Amino acid sequence: MKFYIMAVVMLVMASAANAQGLYTADDRPEEWCLAQNVYYEARGSSYADMIAVADVVLNRVQDERYPNTVCEVVQQGEKNANGTMKRHRCQFSWYCDGKSDKPANMDAWVLAQQIAYNMYTHGDFRGLTEGATHYHANYVNPSWTRTLTLTGTIGVHKFYRWE
Repeated sequence: MKFYIMAVVMLVMASAANAQGLYTADDRPEEWCLAQNVYYEARGSSYADMIAVADVVLNRVQDERYPNTVCEVVQQGEKNANGTMKRHRCQFSWYCDGKSDKPANMDAWVLAQQIAYNMYTHGDFRGLTEGATHYHANYVNPSWTRTLTLTGTIGVHKFYRWE
């Protein structure tokens, strides 16, 4: 009987997590920004690809060429005179594409939050991309790839680093 009650409690808690996510932007802002980037950049790809996207953001935070926090890295881009983001002029396209930034797929959102929390807080899976600070979808060929070193392909993304 105890096991049954515990299982029911866990199901109720899982449903609540799926309805609202695991944490909020106010609770854990850096993990929240990382989770958003994982969600919008790789939610339809493999688990390893989602981890690799998070690894790139964290690599940028550690690289002096980029801002010092996860949120500043994720939100980096050109701004209009009034302070709003210039459309399609961001480091990560989803951030200034003009679409809603409210996750629609709750299962993918909870997974992105779990990855972000584990990587940011515990360093889980760090180094997967071998120091990559850039990536792109495998169906495009940006000109900037000629100046960087390919570290590998994971899921639907190719990853690169400075030498």
